[in-house]
Amino acid sequence: MKVRQLFVVGSIVTLVAIGVISYFWPGILWSLIIILPLIALGFADISQTKHAIRRNFPIIGHGRYLLESIRPEIMQYFVETDTEGKPIDRLMRSMVYRRAKNVIDTVPFGTQLDVYEPGYEWLNHSMYAGKIKHADDPRVKVGGSECKQPYLASLLNISAMSFGSLSENAVLAMNKGAKLGNFAHNTGEGGISPYHLQPGGDLIWQIGTGYFGCRAADGGFDPDKYVERATLPNVKMIELKISQGAKPGHGGILPANKNTPEIAKIRAVEPYTTVDSPPSHSAFSDAEGMLHFIKQLRELSGGKPVGFKLCIGIKREFIEICEAMIKTGIKPDYIAIDGGEGGTGAAPVEFSNSLGMPLLDGLAFAVDTLRGYGLKKDIRVVASGKIISSFHIARAMAIGADLVYSARAMMMAVGCIQALQCNTNTCPVGVATQDRELMKGLDVEDKATRMYNFHKKTMHILSELISATGVKSHRDFNRSHVNLRIDNTRIMSYDQLYPIVEEGAYVGMSVEDVLQEIRVRTLSKVN
Repeated sequence: MKVRQLFVVGSIVTLVAIGVISYFWPGILWSLIIILPLIALGFADISQTKHAIRRNFPIIGHGRYLLESIRPEIMQYFVETDTEGKPIDRLMRSMVYRRAKNVIDTVPFGTQLDVYEPGYEWLNHSMYAGKIKHADDPRVKVGGSECKQPYLASLLNISAMSFGSLSENAVLAMNKGAKLGNFAHNTGEGGISPYHLQPGGDLIWQIGTGYFGCRAADGGFDPDKYVERATLPNVKMIELKISQGAKPGHGGILPANKNTPEIAKIRAVEPYTTVDSPPSHSAFSDAEGMLHFIKQLRELSGGKPVGFKLCIGIKREFIEICEAMIKTGIKPDYIAIDGGEGGTGAAPVEFSNSLGMPLLDGLAFAVDTLRGYGLKKDIRVVASGKIISSFHIARAMAIGADLVYSARAMMMAVGCIQALQCNTNTCPVGVATQDRELMKGLDVEDKATRMYNFHKKTMHILSELISATGVKSHRDFNRSHVNLRIDNTRIMSYDQLYPIVEEGAYVGMSVEDVLQEIRVRTLSKVN
């Protein structure tokens, strides 16, 4: 007899038995308080048509959904090892938490990593480590010859995360931490909110395809609104978002349940509607158009640094941007390269998992292409995409980045526990939610201090890493300093994996010739 049949028969037998027994013992009727709701639930399970498990296994079928709902917690707390958690393993999460709390962050008994496993990476150290002392927070000047208000940026800054994706308390804590530590806070494409401005931290205003904060009635770019925001003293740089590593080719997504009237007002959209930003910009349609738009943004801002952010996709398109820079003489002040492993509050699975070039490959390609066209010396490069530790910063700088963004590490510094509920408005620690009851759990003052602590400690460890390699400055890091294990017996340094392109090597070559040169270099690396 099947479970469904057993339930029906058992329900009938139970009710009959209770009726008979009540004739002799009326007190048994109290049991119906529990039994009748269970029977009603069971028959509701049998009659519904959406869930086969509940239909075939009334009542007990709910156990599957209960266990499924707590599966992430079971995995995180009881199953995964320190090095297995996804997307950020426990080893990295614990490091962030300890540095943010300013408690001991050293590890006992040696590494837990398998140093003979393919994919293991390490830096070359010097016999004369520590001879040169380095500043804990060196600065990088961002701003080219056309920039009238260059910005001295920290090597580590808060990556783009919008108010709407994050709660007001999270934004306040991050910006106040940035103010304390004198580093920059990228607003994300959702515009500049009051919570970005209130603490007074330095801002990088990101403008996406929705033009939030400078949005015209038709959804396009409004120069007058742009000037109002771009000339604010807090805004130190402006960033044109072309694409995002976590969902390249797909605009930002703000779920309807997070689109409150306050957020809708900031973005100039209807509240409680899902806001999907267009996949591409309406203000331009080609590389030259983008550069002229960047020039317009720089001029309207009063000469502040303006750059663009993208995840590398079709290589030809980035090469065409470099060609357009040579042709027009217009250069961005910086370019942010986002990796396909980057995080997001909401994205289709296929976009997160299977679209966009990973950071290390995209960064090497972008840096080498800029060098090939003789442009790298004039343009700062920012790296972003799963940058958590000082080693990740050093590795990006060795490839050619001048500074980095970090998003998920910064979220963890203000309390994120990787509950993976960013897209449901139910973040249990009040970081990625607009639920005011959940926000109350995030104390702004405490988390701002933690943000400051994490940045300060990470930069200190970076200075020690630099000192350990024996170089004079972080600018002297190069690809020969980083090694990758290919298999048990083969090791390659990054200058072998990503051979450096000589300055100006591509000047005068056609796009097809440059692409062919890249193919040849790729094949030689494989062989």
